Formats: sequence, structure tokens, C-alpha cells
Amino acid sequence: MKIKGWKEIMPGGLVTEPGSSVTYETGTWRSSRPTIDKERCTHCLLCWVFCPDGSIVVRDSKVVGIDLKHCKGCGICANECPRHAITMVDEIKARVEEGLS
Repeated sequence: MKIKGWKEIMPGGLVTEPGSSVTYETGTWRSSRPTIDKERCTHCLLCWVFCPDGSIVVRDSKVVGIDLKHCKGCGICANECPRHAITMVDEIKARVEEGLS
């Protein structure tokens, strides 16, 4: 058996197919989830600016929801909201209320 030289060996750590955080859902380990009180929200977008996961859904410069597939429940959005329109609720309670558990 002939041993391959360095020019013939595939480089280590080579990524042949790029991945995407869009397909990697991280919302399953959340213990609290944000909920938006649409009556209090003034669409200042501070929640969107500060969300480290890009989970605040905005359309036409208005907050329309939260991407719960990627939200990790850190609570930064609720902490930064000047109108206190976002509150963190227990994930298990929210799932039970939605009929998911």
C-alpha cells in the first residue's frame, strides 16, 4: 500500500457544505419565552436591535411576532423594552396553554 503525500491528502477541517443557523433550531432549550402585549408596543424596535438571535419578527417597521424556533429565552428583549410590552413567561405553562404539552 502506497502512503499518500501531503499534496494528495484532503485538507483537515474543510467544510464542503456550508451550514446555516436558519436550519439549526435552538428554541427547544428555552425555559422562558417572551410574549408581546401589542397594545403597549410602540414599535420602537429596541427589542429587535438587542435580540442576539434575530428572533424579533419585523414587517413594515412594526414588530409582528417572535420567531420561537430560534429564540433562546434570554429575556434581553423584555429587559430593553421601554414600554414593558414584552414579558417573559414560563415555557411549560405557555406550551400547556397552547395545547402543545
